[in-house]
Amino acid sequence: MLSSTQATKLVIVTVLVGIGAGLGGMSLALLLHAIQHVAFGYSLDALPGSESFLQGISGAPPLRRFIVLTLCGVFAGVGWWCIYRFGKPLVSIAKALKSDDPRMPVLTTIAHTVLQIVTVAMGSPLGREVAPREIGALWAGWLSHYANLTPSQARIMVACGAGAGLAAVYNVPLGGAVFVLEVLLGSFEWPIVTAALATSAIGAIVAWIGLGDELTYRLPVYSLDAQLVVWAIVMSPVFGAAARLFVVLTKAARDNAARGTALPLLSILNFTMIGVLVIWYPQLAGNGKSAAGLSFEDHLGFALAGVLLVLKVAIEVSSLRAGAQGGLLTPSLTNGALLGVMLGSACNAFWPGTPLGAFAVIGAAAFLAAAMQMPLTALVLALEFTRVEQAFMIPLGLSIAGAMVTYRALAEGRPKVVAAVAVGGEKRLGGLSD
Repeated sequence: MLSSTQATKLVIVTVLVGIGAGLGGMSLALLLHAIQHVAFGYSLDALPGSESFLQGISGAPPLRRFIVLTLCGVFAGVGWWCIYRFGKPLVSIAKALKSDDPRMPVLTTIAHTVLQIVTVAMGSPLGREVAPREIGALWAGWLSHYANLTPSQARIMVACGAGAGLAAVYNVPLGGAVFVLEVLLGSFEWPIVTAALATSAIGAIVAWIGLGDELTYRLPVYSLDAQLVVWAIVMSPVFGAAARLFVVLTKAARDNAARGTALPLLSILNFTMIGVLVIWYPQLAGNGKSAAGLSFEDHLGFALAGVLLVLKVAIEVSSLRAGAQGGLLTPSLTNGALLGVMLGSACNAFWPGTPLGAFAVIGAAAFLAAAMQMPLTALVLALEFTRVEQAFMIPLGLSIAGAMVTYRALAEGRPKVVAAVAVGGEKRLGGLSD
């Protein structure tokens, strides 16, 4: 039982963790927008600005796109080479949560997070969500140390800081909290639930100061129909299998990522190649938000979605292999959305009626859930990202369940996985780690 003094200290630390993570996430998001605007020459008079990243990069001359992506390779290669060569060893959030002293190295972590933001802003296909999580975790770890919290309390605060950072950049307070509970801590005990909800809500609210209370994606109004429910059930194994293949490819790329003198060389080569592709396909630039938005808004057809999906996966894997760093949350969401458009188009050929954007929402959630092994978080994020009507919980839940079972069956290679899933799983299988 905590004394009143200890309880008060925990409350104060919880509030400060949320505020710090919110400010950190907001600052990184504004830095991202500033670099995007300057690099591609759009909306130079305002942050975040009225033009989307896709509008900005599409309006930039093709040569400018190529040059910016090539420079991105220089920054990525030289930047991470310097971090590995001169900085203290990086401590991931997962590693920090396993330590009695979850503090992360300050300068190295800040350099690592800023470099992720810079490269994503310049067109790297990897996700930006790891950076604000690391900043939130960094702040929480050191704050917990100076507040003299116990190791278990400090670990909870570090996880909450990471979740609050995620909540801040995407304006997903519930998603940030569920991410803490399901993915980082694997616990739904009420004190942890309370801390996670509080820090993520505070982080999101604080970020409104600079980013506003904006939706990540703006969708038309989609209605639930029988076709979508049937499709979600039938196609869910496809998303699970595709997610498993994606995880195998990205894990192999990360395990064999370039280091030493090869890092700058491969990085420049990789991003120069992406620069060539972006001349014809500006939708490929960045973490995938542009392609996901087009999918959700019903602006893609089968052919273009297929081309973008193949190229997105290829450059995501090649960037990891070249030594670039970043998350895979938005890339996974985007891959699922593009695959959803393709499979939805095939379905509409025989049973027309459902907008392709609705298929994209279901596919994005299913792929994300399986690839990152976080079904509850994926469900909540899909709802908060898109704000689809509550009835979509039915096909979302069915597609996520089917994708999860398929993924685990392929990962374990044993039919008993169905029983394991039914009781919560025998163990957590490796999805995408950031």
